[in-house]
Amino acid sequence: QVQLVESGGGLVQAGGSLRLSCAASGYPFSNYPMGWFRQAPGKEREFVAAIGWRGGSTYYADSVKGRFTISRDNAKNTVYLQMNSLKPEDTAVYYCAAAHFSGSSHSDDYENWGQGTQVTVSS
Repeated sequence: QVQLVESGGGLVQAGGSLRLSCAASGYPFSNYPMGWFRQAPGKEREFVAAIGWRGGSTYYADSVKGRFTISRDNAKNTVYLQMNSLKPEDTAVYYCAAAHFSGSSHSDDYENWGQGTQVTVSS
């Protein structure tokens, strides 16, 4: 059974940091690129970051570039999202998913979505 479980969300003040984790099981994690998306209340799900299957290629939305870092540990079947200099507009539920190919920012190119973890940034 394929499963992705996000963790690490919470409430943080603007300017603070959080590190999200996404633990995968039930499929060959190291064979798949991974991505993070987020969805704020009343808004569509949007791309945040993606990483190639080896971790050598990373991609970011312009809104998070320079503040967020995606990484992965294939030995632990886990992908991470380090979020620094957080802003109130980063408030959303954050989801991880496995990609069909590397570098896509379109949610249709992803599958096996996790349940999400809430990130709230107060001003």
